[in-house]
Amino acid sequence: MRTLEANNKLMKRILTFLLDCICLIGFSSAAIAQAHDSICPVNSGKEQKINEMIKQLTLEEKVAFCHAQSRFSSPGSPRLGIPELWMSDGPHGVRAEISWDSWAYAGWTNDSCTAFPALTCLAATFNPQLSYKYGVAIGEEARYRKKDILLGPGVNIYRTPLNGRNFEYLGEDPFLASKMAVPYIKGVQTNGVAACVKHFALNNQEKWRFHINVELSDRALYEIYLPAFKAAVKEGNVWSVMGAYNQFRGQYCCHNEILLNKILKGDWGFDGVVVTDWGGRSRHETSCFIRSGY
Repeated sequence: MRTLEANNKLMKRILTFLLDCICLIGFSSAAIAQAHDSICPVNSGKEQKINEMIKQLTLEEKVAFCHAQSRFSSPGSPRLGIPELWMSDGPHGVRAEISWDSWAYAGWTNDSCTAFPALTCLAATFNPQLSYKYGVAIGEEARYRKKDILLGPGVNIYRTPLNGRNFEYLGEDPFLASKMAVPYIKGVQTNGVAACVKHFALNNQEKWRFHINVELSDRALYEIYLPAFKAAVKEGNVWSVMGAYNQFRGQYCCHNEILLNKILKGDWGFDGVVVTDWGGRSRHETSCFIRSGY
């Protein structure tokens, strides 16, 4: 069972993220980065405001913040002015609007978007400057669609041509994936939209990808499968990370002690929000849909 201190830490991370999103709404992409520090400085009244909000939240509201209310959103708190959090897939363009409680398309007439080349094509350009422009453009469309988190980029390493998600990853080379992911993330986040690097980690095959237990050496882990994730956190300052469905050394990735606590939060100092992959909560009985502490 989570302690009160751990619960408050989780709430602070989620509220910090939400407050940052509020502060960034309405600014042009060119002004976002400069405006962020002056409007929402880390060591100013924001911390005090978050602590005050936590005291006012009911237990029901705290629990609601940690899971979904629809396919692509989690609830806010209207009485405290905390907005809903809206997400969208974006492997090669912001996804058309999905129905509230099913995977059917909602049938909107104002949710058109640009069909960008898939990330596997972007990686093939070997052009970090183009990756940044790509990120800015797709981030602009996500902001126009009022999305808070864009679920990408994907940086798992190609290991088999039968992986159904290869198209949304950045290739088979960890160095290339790292160099292309960082500017993509920075480009997206200039718009005040969080990039969400995924799927952390070792989700590299289609068959049994929801439950397979991945065993590998530390050398393979650190030299092949983690460099792009590390670059996303340490160099790209990505605001969110998505866990994977599979197991790593006998523990599911969305609540994996080594991946989340030791590596992501400990070694890399990540202080953003971790999102479980869709269904990762219900499949593996993880404790929440959106989580930043375990």
